[in-house]
Amino acid sequence: MKRLYLLISLLCTLTALAQSADDYTRYELLDPFTNNFRILYEVAATTPHAHVYHNALRKGSSHFVDRVTDLNSGKLLTWTIVHGEEAKRNGLASADKDTDYLQVNLDHPVVKNSEYRLLIDKTYNDPQSYFAEEDRIVFHRSLGIKRNSIVLPKGYELIACNYQAQVMIEPDGRVKASFVNRGPEAVNLHIEGRKLSYPIVAAPLIAKDNTTQAQGRDKSKARVGLSFPERAYQTREIVDYLQQPETHSFRLYHDYTETKEKENKYVNVVRAGSKTSNPSAFNLDNGMPLKVETLVGQAIKDKGIDIGADYSPTAEAIVIWFDPVKKGTTTRIRIEETYTDTHRYLMSNNELVWDRSFGRVHNTITLPEGWWLTANAVPATVFLNEAGLVSLYYLNDGPDEIDVFVKALKR
Repeated sequence: MKRLYLLISLLCTLTALAQSADDYTRYELLDPFTNNFRILYEVAATTPHAHVYHNALRKGSSHFVDRVTDLNSGKLLTWTIVHGEEAKRNGLASADKDTDYLQVNLDHPVVKNSEYRLLIDKTYNDPQSYFAEEDRIVFHRSLGIKRNSIVLPKGYELIACNYQAQVMIEPDGRVKASFVNRGPEAVNLHIEGRKLSYPIVAAPLIAKDNTTQAQGRDKSKARVGLSFPERAYQTREIVDYLQQPETHSFRLYHDYTETKEKENKYVNVVRAGSKTSNPSAFNLDNGMPLKVETLVGQAIKDKGIDIGADYSPTAEAIVIWFDPVKKGTTTRIRIEETYTDTHRYLMSNNELVWDRSFGRVHNTITLPEGWWLTANAVPATVFLNEAGLVSLYYLNDGPDEIDVFVKALKR
C-alpha cells in the first residue's frame, strides 16, 4: 500500500510538471447578479499531426463560446461542441463520454516539436461558482490550470483571497488577483469582493513580460514608483542540462513569446563571467530554424542592438532573428546554447557546486549523469526526467531573483 501511495504521488507530481507552462486562464467576473464570468484561456496544442484540439466544458456550468483565435496568425478558427464519444473518435483518447468538449479545427496540423497556440474566449454561467452575498461578491471555484488571474467587476475592491496572489489595477480600473499554482493539485480558490463608494482610477499599463525592476534597489527606502509584471502571465521558461562539472558547462534552452508589433529579433545578453557557444534557435509555432548571430563588443553597437550602456570589448550578445511580428499576432521561439561559467558551476572537494540566480518564473536544472543530489538551498520539486536524470524544478512567482545553490556527489 505504501509503494502504491508513493507511485500515485509521483505520477501526480510528474503530471503537474508536464503541464505546459504556456497554459494561462483569465477569469473576468461580470455583473454578479447574472452569475456570469468570461474565460480567456491561452493553451498550446502539442500532439504531433493533430488536426483538432479539444477543450473540456465543465459540468454544472452553462457555456457560451464566443471565439477561438490562432495566437500565431491572429486568425479566427472554426469550432463546434461535441459529446465525449465524438471527441474520442476524433483523437482525444481520454475523453469522458458524459462531458461536452469544444472541438477546434486547427488551420494546419501540429508540426512535430512545435506548439499550436490558441486563445479560447468563452463565458460560463454558474451560480454555484459566482454569486452575490449581502454586500459582497464571491467567486469559489476549483482551478486546475497552473497560471491564473481573476479580474473583479469594475468598482469592486478585493477583500479576501485564500491563495497567495499578486494584486494589481488593470488599465481600466478593475482589480486583478493573479497567481501561479505551486502544487500538483487544483487550487480551491475563494475570492471575495466588495463594492467601493467611489470609482477606481485607471492604472498605467504594466508590461506583461518584461524584466523586474526590483533588482539592485536601495532597501533603506520605499519603492514608491515600482512597477512590476504579472508573473503568472510571463511565458519565459528555462531548462539547464548540467554537463560534467569539470567542464564548467551546461546546455540550456529557454522559450520566449514576442508580442510587440514589428519586432524581429530577440537579444540574449550573456551574463558577465559566462561564455556561450553553439547557439541555435527555432520558431516554436512552425518548427523552422532561425538565424542566430553572436556579437561581441563594438559589433553589438554597429548592428544597432540595444543592450543598455555596456558596449565594452567583452560584452557579448546572442541575437535571434525572425520575421517581424504583424499586428494581432505573436511569435514564440526556443533558444538553445551552451554556457560556461567557471565561477558559479564547478568542482570543490569532489562535490559538484552550482550557485547561480534565476529571474524567470519557471526554471529547471538537470544533474549530469552519474551524480546524486546532496544539497539544495531554495525549495524545489525533484524528479527523474525522461532520460532518468535527477532534475529540480523551481517556481519563482515573486518579482525578485532567487539564488539557487545546489551540491551533488558522484555515485
